[in-house]
Amino acid sequence: MENPCTTEKARRDYVLLRKALDNNDQKAYAELMSLYRDSIYYMLMKIVKNSDDAEDLTLETFGKAFRYLDKYTPQYAFSTWLFRIAVNNSIDYIRHKNNSPQCLEDDLSTANTQLLIDRSQSNTTPTPEQEVIDKQRIRMMRLAVAQLPDKYRKVVELRYYQELSYDEIAEELNISLSNVKIQLLRAKNMLSQIMVNVKNSI
Repeated sequence: MENPCTTEKARRDYVLLRKALDNNDQKAYAELMSLYRDSIYYMLMKIVKNSDDAEDLTLETFGKAFRYLDKYTPQYAFSTWLFRIAVNNSIDYIRHKNNSPQCLEDDLSTANTQLLIDRSQSNTTPTPEQEVIDKQRIRMMRLAVAQLPDKYRKVVELRYYQELSYDEIAEELNISLSNVKIQLLRAKNMLSQIMVNVKNSI
């Protein structure tokens, strides 16, 4: 990663990026997030028009950006790269929300798992093949969630199975709102690791 240093903002971001990458500096990660979190959130709100969904997508944007930070090339501003990730996430979210989830990993991040259950219990008659696929997805999802540590499993169940808002989860678990968001992000990261083992065990 070469230093672009074209503007004061670019230089600031570059210093933080280097600290995050070279030293795994958590304060640098936090500062990058605080610099762009609100603008990412409000952009996503305009797209998905739901505060909880926008909050989910904001967290996922930063999670993905930080996970692939070493792939960032400073020929573009960091903010441009970050906004591109956010837009791509929102496009995926809308596509999956308007259609059946195409893969299990998306069931938590871009679609409510209850939709799969509702579809199997609705008046419309799915094909036998679709019934099998839906039941398999639900089974795999619940097997993966069941393997989470208790505190992460609980927050996932409240958010995605009981459809509670972040505020309601915070009240239910008697934890701060920021803790709810952090635990959900960590739970999703854990689930992505668990998923492969679950698939192989079925």
